[in-house]
Amino acid sequence: MRIGCGAGFAGDRIEPAVRLAERAGLDDLVLECLAERTIALGQQRRLRDPAAGYDPRLRARFTPLLPVALARGVRVVTNMGAANPLAAGAATRDLLGELGLGGRVAVLTGDDVLDRIDPRAPALEDGVPLADHGELVSANAYLGAEELLPALDTGADVVLTGRVADPALFVAPLAHRLGWALDDWSRLAAGTLVGHLLECAGQVTGGYFADPGRKDVPGLADLGFPFADVAADGTATIGKPEGTGGAVTTATVREQLLYEVTDPTGYRTPDVVLDFRQVRAEQTGADRVRIGGAVGGPRPDELKVSVGYRAGHRAEAGISYAGPGAAERARLAADVVLARLGGAGARLRADVLGGPDEARLRVAAMAPDPDAAEVVCHEVEALYTNGPAGGGGVRTDVREVVGVVSAMLPRSEVEPAVEVLEVDRAAP
Repeated sequence: MRIGCGAGFAGDRIEPAVRLAERAGLDDLVLECLAERTIALGQQRRLRDPAAGYDPRLRARFTPLLPVALARGVRVVTNMGAANPLAAGAATRDLLGELGLGGRVAVLTGDDVLDRIDPRAPALEDGVPLADHGELVSANAYLGAEELLPALDTGADVVLTGRVADPALFVAPLAHRLGWALDDWSRLAAGTLVGHLLECAGQVTGGYFADPGRKDVPGLADLGFPFADVAADGTATIGKPEGTGGAVTTATVREQLLYEVTDPTGYRTPDVVLDFRQVRAEQTGADRVRIGGAVGGPRPDELKVSVGYRAGHRAEAGISYAGPGAAERARLAADVVLARLGGAGARLRADVLGGPDEARLRVAAMAPDPDAAEVVCHEVEALYTNGPAGGGGVRTDVREVVGVVSAMLPRSEVEPAVEVLEVDRAAP
């Protein structure tokens, strides 16, 4: 089967995904749109509006993509449900109706475990109890292929999830189409390797890899997104659509292979523990790299949980200086602001960028509440007339910060469920 990746994060480009669905002869297209903080921020939005919390770009991404994907029989699997998968499913159903497409949408829930996580449990990062970091606002377990397969079994055209481990978004469709058993650690390791290489989309085709003069990548402005041809035994070839920019080489594959991997001997996912040490990459043609050699062991008994907490408010403010002595005036402005804010109860940082004839002071601070953060912005704005000469172009911003730590939760505490939403395929 052929599986592609049409998004590697929430802000990814849309056109390459449409091109994949249109030209690549895919069976499945995965859109991986969640980072650790993304879902916590989604929970924040949902607290303000119960109908929100899913990916705010869902409609913009799906409007050009779904007509192409459904017309070509490409199943779309995505975690754009974020903190509110059911609302995302309803929005997708409504959009299908508006586009006159019809179709079936399956929604996977059960990753939200805020009511099941123990606030006294230690965070993996520092051993400090979760509640001691701040008020908990979210806790989402990383579900795996086992939880996702029932949604695929519905025959849905679009499958929406919340927090699912990134590689599992690929492992589940592979297991579903190729008939892999969920205790076949060798094949699940192979599928996880494929998912890990594809999950960041354009990174494995030369985006982020590019470094002019050292690692030149052709046609980066027209970067193509990747796909993998996967055999029943798990062997796979990574590629990209012909006529697109970027490159798929052993170098791009090896770099992505090590991305976000802290232990290549035991990369833990909800589906398998993957050992990278015997993985091999072989260039088999232009923009084609064969991969294999993944070794797998039994999956962990616990699931990782991403926990979001209220970490305070961030203030950012800047002011520019131009002309002779600009850098010196900007440095003086920094000294003035730091002196004036010494008792403001905020953690401060001031940087002077540019110079010598054009410089900008940037002040950043973490404060316990929005009022204290606003004080920082006001002091920077006051530099107009209470600081060095010639300041201008003040910009300020205050926003709440959601911190993220991790914990573990027994699988038995998670209760996944699937809801199916349908639009008549003959709808006008």
